[in-house]
Amino acid sequence: MIRHRRTVGAVVALTLGTVATAVFGFAAPASAHVSINPSEAEQGGYGRFAFRVPNESDEASTTKLEIFLPEDAPVGSVSTMPVPGWTVAVEKRRVDPPVQVHGAEISEVVSKITWTAGGDAAAIAPGTFQEFPISLGPLPEVNQMVFKALQTYSDGGVVRWIDPPEPGGEEPAAPAPVLTLTAASSTPEPAGSPAESPAAAGGAAEDGDEGGSGLAVGLGTAGLVAGLAGLVLGGLAFARTRRADGEPGQRGEATPATP
Repeated sequence: MIRHRRTVGAVVALTLGTVATAVFGFAAPASAHVSINPSEAEQGGYGRFAFRVPNESDEASTTKLEIFLPEDAPVGSVSTMPVPGWTVAVEKRRVDPPVQVHGAEISEVVSKITWTAGGDAAAIAPGTFQEFPISLGPLPEVNQMVFKALQTYSDGGVVRWIDPPEPGGEEPAAPAPVLTLTAASSTPEPAGSPAESPAAAGGAAEDGDEGGSGLAVGLGTAGLVAGLAGLVLGGLAFARTRRADGEPGQRGEATPATP
């Protein structure tokens, strides 16, 4: 009976997994690979990016990383950030036509960056990762930049992360880091509705406060005058009533006889 229940449970789990894979496209997670972070940016701008390098080996350490900048999307300004324990070497190539950077023509651009660990202590050990920051700009007016990468291990093995993304959206076996570029946002402010300055807003508020205060004072004064008038009239009426009550012969009362 127990074996039957286990068999039914296994079949149900396998069926659900198959259905999930067919309907939602779930599959086994791909192995970690060299990537760029962030993976999206705007065309024409500058940005700080980092190549994230995980170590997939159980025994060897990563000792070198080579990044090839795309030939079809040259960048005029490329700079690296020091990584403790690692040396960096930059290679350049000539481009024609030159790249425009703030009105200046750049005829040489960076084509390759190589980081090399200075020793075992700096190498990327199994189960860890390292980031290698760079600055790029102005970013070209293309949809994406594909950076081919070579990852070298201490045992001499080299992993080539060079496959570009496939049109179908499926991840290739050895995907290269990809930076997706979007058109620069240029949303103008609505015409006829300029932002009101704090001073103007404050002045308007003060004018409104003064007007409100004047109206309140006027209404208060009028109310006070009306109240005083009411008191005066009430006092007169009370005095008149008192006099009427004190006079003999009023209200049909008899006049007392003189002794």
